[in-house]
Amino acid sequence: MTRYLGDAHRGTPRLEAELAELIVEMGTAAKALAREIRRAALVGRLGLVGEKNPTGDAQKKLDVYSNDVVVSAFEDTGLVAAIVSEELEQLRVVSCASAARYILCVDPLDGSSNTDVNGSVGSIFSFYRRSAEGDCTDVETEFAGGAELAAAGYVMYGPSTIMVFSHGDGANGFTLDHDVGEFILSHEAIQCPPRGPYFSANLGNYHAWSDDLRGFVDDLIAGGPATGRPCSLRYTGALVADLHRNLLEGGIYLYPPDENHPRGKLRLLYECAPMAFIAEQAGGRATDGADRVLDLTPASIHQTTPLFIGSREMLDSFERRAARGG
Repeated sequence: MTRYLGDAHRGTPRLEAELAELIVEMGTAAKALAREIRRAALVGRLGLVGEKNPTGDAQKKLDVYSNDVVVSAFEDTGLVAAIVSEELEQLRVVSCASAARYILCVDPLDGSSNTDVNGSVGSIFSFYRRSAEGDCTDVETEFAGGAELAAAGYVMYGPSTIMVFSHGDGANGFTLDHDVGEFILSHEAIQCPPRGPYFSANLGNYHAWSDDLRGFVDDLIAGGPATGRPCSLRYTGALVADLHRNLLEGGIYLYPPDENHPRGKLRLLYECAPMAFIAEQAGGRATDGADRVLDLTPASIHQTTPLFIGSREMLDSFERRAARGG
C-alpha cells in the first residue's frame, strides 16, 4: 500500500505527499487494532465500559481502546490540526502549525456491538483539507465554510482485514498480509454493480418507517422493479460490513428516519460522508433520502442524517417511488 500511494502521489497532483502519509498512518493504526480485536477475548477487552459516548451509545471496552490507538497515531504526525471522533465529546485540536492542514474524522470501531459475538467490525475515516492554515481558534466551523473532503475509507476486520480507501481517483482495497505485516492491493478499481441481490436494513424499525419506504422494501423482498428479482436481507449491525458486501456484489443499505430518530441515527462527518465518498468513487450513490450526502453541511460535529447508499439504480428506484408518494 505504501508503494501504491507513492506511485499515486507522483502521478496524481490531488494526492499530496502529506495526505498519502496520513493514509499510511491509518493503515498502521488498523494493524494494531486488527491484532487487538483478534485477541480481545483473551486479554479482557470484551464487554461494556459502563459509560455512553457523546451520541448516547453504550461504550464497549474496544471502543475506548480503538479511539486511544487512532488518536495517539495521529497526534504526533504534525499533519493533523484536529480530530473528530465518535468517542470524543468535543473536537480535539492537535496542532496549530502551518503544516497541519488536515482534519481527521473517524469512527474508530464501527459495529462494536458485534465484538462480544465475534462478528465483523470496522473503522471509518476521512481527511478534510482545511480551508485555512495555522489558526485553530475556530477550526470546527471550517466544515461549514469550505473544508474539502480529500480522502476517505474504511477498514473491515473480518475473516481478513481489508482497507478500502479513495483519494478521489477511484476506490481500491488492500488486504492485510499478516505474515509480512503489509496491506497488499487485492481489490483494484472497485466498481459497485448498478443493482444487486441484497438489501441491508434494520427491519425491527419497519413499522416506524414512512409508507413509501415500507413499500420500497416490500418490493425488494418480492422482486419489484428495483432489482427484477427478490432481494435477500443482509444486515450485520456494522455499516462497514454491510456496505462492503453491497459495493462488491450490488445492493442498497438503508438507515432511514423513524419516530425515535427523525433526523436519522448515523453520524454525518465520520460515518455517512466517508462511506458516501467511497460509494461514489466506486460508481454508487448516497443520499439522505432527498439530497446527496456529500452536499450536506454539518451544523455540529456529531450531526446525524438518514442514509441510503449503494447501487445506483436501486437508489434511483427508491427516489422515483418516494416522488410519487408510495
